Amino acid sequence: MLKDITIGQYYPTGSVIHKLDPRSKLFITFSLIVGLFIIDKFLAYGIIISFILMATIVSKIPIGYMTKGLRPLMFIIIITFLINMFMTTGEVIYTVGPLNVTREGLSQAIFMALRLILLVIGTSLLTLTTTPIQLTDGIEYMLNPFRRIGVPAHELAMMMTIALRFIPTLLEETDKIMKAQIARGADFESGNILSRAKSLVPLLVPLFISAFRRADDLAMAMEARCYRGGENRTRMKELKMTGKDSISMAITGIMLILLIYTRIM
Repeated sequence: MLKDITIGQYYPTGSVIHKLDPRSKLFITFSLIVGLFIIDKFLAYGIIISFILMATIVSKIPIGYMTKGLRPLMFIIIITFLINMFMTTGEVIYTVGPLNVTREGLSQAIFMALRLILLVIGTSLLTLTTTPIQLTDGIEYMLNPFRRIGVPAHELAMMMTIALRFIPTLLEETDKIMKAQIARGADFESGNILSRAKSLVPLLVPLFISAFRRADDLAMAMEARCYRGGENRTRMKELKMTGKDSISMAITGIMLILLIYTRIM
């Protein structure tokens, strides 16, 4: 299951989306998130699904690899689906013991499950097509207007990017610790959910120690290279918008207009 988590990883294919400016990709991702939270019709979800499917095909990332990241979240998606299906009042269409399935609850459950799935795939597409350095520069540029009110744009961007970059590293470290514990007789698969959760406790101490050690090594490496934050910092490759970025943002804007139109109508 740990190997199924794709967020924070970079999948190089040299596609058009990989070559887009990170600022335009951040704008597209933010617009997608906003669109997912304003829609309430199946037609609107169809528009977003078509948009994400088109972006995935253009990025040349295998669809199977994209959907692989949903496996660790299937439990949350199923629980969300069931809660919305049984806890929403409305016209009863089916009864399961003391619980009623309503038409409104079924529709709401499908919407919420689709929203979670598309949210994960859309955000994963950003990290899969953008290197950590590009993502840092893009986030810093987007936060620069807030520096006037004291927001440390560069430091926040660096922290967010390091956190994303360390997700695969910590997952790999967790996998190594689990294999070492299994070799010593630990059992992480048998028993109910509570027993499995208790069996994971021995993983936490070595994992936290490893995480703090890596953080300390990273801090020492940055200090050894005279890192002093964003002040007077130059870049080897400056960010530059191209016509492809304008076209991609225009397509995203059209999608948002269609979503707002479906919401109003």
